Formats: sequence, structure tokens, C-alpha cells
Amino acid sequence: MIKPLIAALLVILVSGCTSAPSVQFYVLESQPQTTPSTVETVSQRTIGIGPVSVPVLLEHKQIITRSSDNTVQIAEFQQWASPLQDNLLQALTRNVSTLQPNSIVRTYPWSVHGTVDLQLVVDIIRFDTTPGESANLEANWTIKNETTHAILKSGHSVINRSMADSSYPGTVRVLSKILEEFSQELSKALTTVENTNY
Repeated sequence: MIKPLIAALLVILVSGCTSAPSVQFYVLESQPQTTPSTVETVSQRTIGIGPVSVPVLLEHKQIITRSSDNTVQIAEFQQWASPLQDNLLQALTRNVSTLQPNSIVRTYPWSVHGTVDLQLVVDIIRFDTTPGESANLEANWTIKNETTHAILKSGHSVINRSMADSSYPGTVRVLSKILEEFSQELSKALTTVENTNY
């Protein structure tokens, strides 16, 4: 009678020591906010960010990394806190808002707030890391007149940056950094159409 009781206690102890690892959740960081300058409301244009599209591979909630042999790793316990597509849209909106202090920046869909002057559409082709090597972003983007749908400017951005920290927190930090750099490219493009008759 004692031996079965000891065996049962051992099973309970072992099962308690081998509990499944907990899931870690991550979000992309936006660049630091600057102190907004005082501008006249009448001079402000309205910029709409979105929609932002991503490849099917990046629709996973798990963080995706690549290896040099073209294989991918899906981290079961390292996940985005929200769908990456939504995370990218929110981070881009915050970044562009910081970089365009004289503009009102809204997130797609913005119909509840009225119309916008310019629409920035982004198609993400690649947004991942090769641990120990590089962080990679590739995207097509288009700036349109929201009213006429005329294309005012479009471009193709490719950003690759070396990375030393292959941990998942380090991976998210470097992805946030290259997204910040991408946002700066988009802001410069928006500035070039600032004085056009859109």
C-alpha cells in the first residue's frame, strides 16, 4: 500500500517540475516622441497610413526567423502580442506622426474621422531576421491623392542591417529600428509632395 502511494507522489512531483514553458509576447517599438511644435490648424494636411499588407508567412502569431539555408524557424513560445499586420500599421502611424509634426496622421480605416488628403499604402514583402547576421525589411509603397486616387509618388525600399544580439528581445529591437528607418524614408517621400497641388 505504501509503494503505490510513493509512486503516485513521485508522478505528481515530476509533472510539476516539467510544466510547459510560458509564452512571451512582443510588440514593435515606435521611435521616441518629440515635443510638438505649435502650428496653425489651417496649415495642417491629413495623412492616412494604410492599408498595410504582409505575406502569408508573416501572418503567423509566432515570430519568424530565417536561416542562411533558406529554412524558416517558427518560435512557438515567442509571439507577437497582436497580429503583426496591425502592429506594423500602428507603429508606422506613430512614427510618421512624430516625423510629420505639421500633419494630422490617421490609421486606416479613417472613415469615422472623415477624409484624408494623402494616403500612404504599404505592401511589406519581407520583415524578418537571420539570427547573428541581419535584420531585413523590403516593401513597396505608394502615396496617393485620397480624393482623385492619383498616384503622387511610389517606391521600393530595401533595408538590411547587421545584428549581433540573436535573442528574441534583441530581434524585436532591431526590427523596430529598421521599421523606424523605413518610416524616415516614407516621411521624406511625403515631404517631397508637401507642396504639390494634390
